Amino acid sequence: MHTEGIFTPETAAEARERYEAVGPTAQTTVREVAKAMDFDREEYDERVTGAVVETAREAIFASLLAVTVGTREEYEDWLADHPAYDRADIGSEHVSNVAWHAAPATETVVAATFEDKEAAAVGTLRRQAFGEVYRELVTE
Repeated sequence: MHTEGIFTPETAAEARERYEAVGPTAQTTVREVAKAMDFDREEYDERVTGAVVETAREAIFASLLAVTVGTREEYEDWLADHPAYDRADIGSEHVSNVAWHAAPATETVVAATFEDKEAAAVGTLRRQAFGEVYRELVTE
């Protein structure tokens, strides 16, 4: 079992603070990508909208979430140790491995199962966790 990522917000306020903190990174990332794509000022102003920057912010926030990767048995043991958590599982129950993100701020655990493609499962899980847990918390 191992963990990838760097944070698990303990509270809604911490989630909002982290989300706000990645805003400048999102803006810089979008600006640099547009520059690499040779956008002139007019094209930049036309195509780089607030929604584009907000999408980048969401993706950056989600990419930093701590995700535990382990076997199905390790996940089931974790669940047994955290009976108050609501579950949001995606994938098949007939595969060997699980990636999960526990969100103490909402007492929710979001999990994605996988057999061989760990990186894909972790990426999917992070997007799912943002949508299931954090979007509502950070946009209130």
